[in-house]
Amino acid sequence: MEIYLDNSATTRAYPEVAELMTKLMLEDYGNPSALHQKGVEAEQYLRRARETMAKILKAQEKEIYFTSGGTESNNWALMGTAMGMKRMGGHIITTQVEHPAVQAPITFLEEQGFTVTRLGVDREGMVDPEELEQAVTPETILVSVMFVNNEIGTVEPIVELGERIKKKNPNTVFHVDAIQAFGKLSICPKKLNIDLMSVSGHKFHGPKGIGMLYVREKTKIRPLILGGGQQNGMRSGTDNVPGAAGMALAAQMVCDHLEENRAHMYRIREQLVSGLGNMDRVIVHGKQGEQAAPQIVNASFLGVRSEVLLHTLENEGIYVSAGSACSSHKRGGSPTLTAIGASKEERESAVRFSFSEWTTEEEIEKTLEVLNRVVPVLRKFTRK
Repeated sequence: MEIYLDNSATTRAYPEVAELMTKLMLEDYGNPSALHQKGVEAEQYLRRARETMAKILKAQEKEIYFTSGGTESNNWALMGTAMGMKRMGGHIITTQVEHPAVQAPITFLEEQGFTVTRLGVDREGMVDPEELEQAVTPETILVSVMFVNNEIGTVEPIVELGERIKKKNPNTVFHVDAIQAFGKLSICPKKLNIDLMSVSGHKFHGPKGIGMLYVREKTKIRPLILGGGQQNGMRSGTDNVPGAAGMALAAQMVCDHLEENRAHMYRIREQLVSGLGNMDRVIVHGKQGEQAAPQIVNASFLGVRSEVLLHTLENEGIYVSAGSACSSHKRGGSPTLTAIGASKEERESAVRFSFSEWTTEEEIEKTLEVLNRVVPVLRKFTRK
C-alpha cells in the first residue's frame, strides 16, 4: 500500500490533464505565434486557458500571465516591481517565513541597495497586521506576504494585511505568494487588495513547469524575460500551450469541487492531528482549525531526526517531507520553524504531512499505526 503524503511538494496530475496535454503535444502542437492554422488552433487553447484562470479569480484576461512556475512568478513579481517602482521609493517589506523563491530575490534586491524590513511572526506563524502597518512608510514600494505557509500551513490574515497596507500607503504594491493557497481557499485578488499573486500548476493536480502571475491592471512592473514579445511584451518566450491548458483544466476541476475537497481535507487533517496528540513527545506546529490550511500538518517527533523518520516511513510505503521541498537539501534548518521559536530539537525532528482530495481516512489510520510502532523504536536507537 503506497501512501503519498507530500502533496505540498507536488501533486499527481488529473488524468484528464495528462490526456489534454498529450493531445496538445502530439496533435495540436502548433506555435501560437505562427500565422497558419496550426498556430491559430494553439492560440485558441492559450486564450481559453487565460479566460479560465481570469474567470476563477474574477480578474481580467489581460491581468493573467503564464510563467514557468511559482519560482519565476515570485521572482518576476518582486524584481519586476522593484524596477518599475524604483523612482517612488526603495523600501520593501516581507516576513521571516517566506518561501526561498521570495527570500532569495528580496535578498538580491537588498544587495542592489533596496532597504528591506523582515517582519517576525508569533509562535503559530502569524504576521501581526498592526506591526505591518507601522512598518509601511511613504518610501514603501512593495510588500510580499505568503497566503499559506508552505511548511506549517498557517493562513496569514491577508484581508486585514491588504486593508492596512492600502490605508497607510495606497501606492504600495501588495504581492501574495498563493502557491499553497490556490485550489484550497477561495481567492479574489481585487477584494483582498492584492496587486500581484503567484500560482503554480503542479500544486493542484496540474503539470510541472507552468505557473501564473496575476498582475492587477496599472501595476507598475517591468518584464524580466525579453525577446519575442509574447504576452504583450511582458513575458517573452514560446508559449507553453500544453502547460497553460493543462493548468487551466486542473484549476477548473479543483475549483469546481473546492468546498467538498476542502471539507474532506480538514477532516483528514483533524484525524491526523488528533492521532498525533495521543503520541508521546510530539509537537504539532502552526495554527489549528480554520486558521490552518486544510492540506498541511507539521509535527516534531522529539528524539527522532526528521530524515531518519522520513526514510523509515518510506520503507513502509509512506511518503512525507522533512520540510519544504525547495529547501530540504540545504543546511541550516527551517527558517519558518526558527522564526516561530521552535527549539533546535524541534527543528531537527520536524516532518511535514500534506494531503490532497485523494488522501483517505484509511491512509491516515495506517500512517498513525506505523508512527506509533516505529517512533518508540527509533528513539531507543537515537544517539545521546
